[in-house]
Amino acid sequence: MRRHEAREAILRLLYRLEFKDVSLEELLSEEDLDDQEDFVRERLRGIMAHRDEIDHIIDRRAEGWGIDRLAAVDRNILRLGIYEILYTDIPPEVAIDEAVELAKEYGTENAPAFINAILDRVWKEKRPGGGKS
Repeated sequence: MRRHEAREAILRLLYRLEFKDVSLEELLSEEDLDDQEDFVRERLRGIMAHRDEIDHIIDRRAEGWGIDRLAAVDRNILRLGIYEILYTDIPPEVAIDEAVELAKEYGTENAPAFINAILDRVWKEKRPGGGKS
């Protein structure tokens, strides 16, 4: 399994968590993650651990669109992208590109541009002298 496919699995699992009250372990047991299980597990645990902060960032950046108004898929693509930008050592350009690709495949019509804009702002604000997140 490639990393892009692992991110697709993360997106599926995050989406399912929106509607199912189950543990991460139970959800993970339902997916065949091959050699990407550690990657998927780390991302999911991290997103869940920082979810309130990530959601606050989304809510502040999604001008006119509170987090609850976003489509569930778009919201979860943003959660993954923001987590990767702020909490991992993956290059932000890669995190943004992967999120935009997910948005093209699974998001709403305007999701790619919307997600790109929000993640780009988060990245710029993260850089030294870039402002507050």
